Amino acid sequence: MSGMDAIAYSHAGQQLTGWLARPSGEVRAAVILFPTIANVNAPMERRAKMLAELGYLTLVADFYGEPVASFEASFPLADTLRADNGHYRGRIAAAIAAMRALPEAQGLPMLGVGYCMGGQAVLEAARDGQDLLAAVSFHGTLATRNPAEPGTIRPRILICHGDADPLVPREQVIGFWEEMDKAGANWHFHAYSGVRHGFTDRGSDERGMAALGYDASADRQSWAAMLSLFDEVLD
Repeated sequence: MSGMDAIAYSHAGQQLTGWLARPSGEVRAAVILFPTIANVNAPMERRAKMLAELGYLTLVADFYGEPVASFEASFPLADTLRADNGHYRGRIAAAIAAMRALPEAQGLPMLGVGYCMGGQAVLEAARDGQDLLAAVSFHGTLATRNPAEPGTIRPRILICHGDADPLVPREQVIGFWEEMDKAGANWHFHAYSGVRHGFTDRGSDERGMAALGYDASADRQSWAAMLSLFDEVLD
């Protein structure tokens, strides 16, 4: 990761490497960025640097602790990690703890962001009671094996969702709304018509999968919505 620093941490005996993007000026907050199913890669590096340029100390979490040879190779790794939801939440929590332990993160408010699988992960962090000010999911799946209990969700939640995403059908959307209401969460849901899964990834159209598609408008609007929420919770 060019221009980013490796941060070593571990979970359940697995050595992990996060990648840290540091702002050049004043730091507003710390952001834990959960990546796509393909883990730490160039698009996630780009997002981390975009956040750092805006004053956010940003750590890209490591899901697997091993190289991902290809997009297709990431699927069995993700299946193994998520087979036990408690283990999965532990991996997520380990990344948050690694960020909190950094000297430069001391005293900073913490925000969470996730893309695709990372969008699911940041919602699992919220369901798990992690102390985040905001949790933003970009085209993440919304179902869970362990729904949030009333009063457990701390962050403001923003979902940026493609309404034509076949991985997140409308019944899953409605189920998520009902879960969040039952939990008493403070949530916003932005849906973009005709937009598919992976809409923030410029490489989505090259993967030959009908479920995936980049959408420049949804990409811009969702990024702006995230920054607006950050401004509000940090005010």
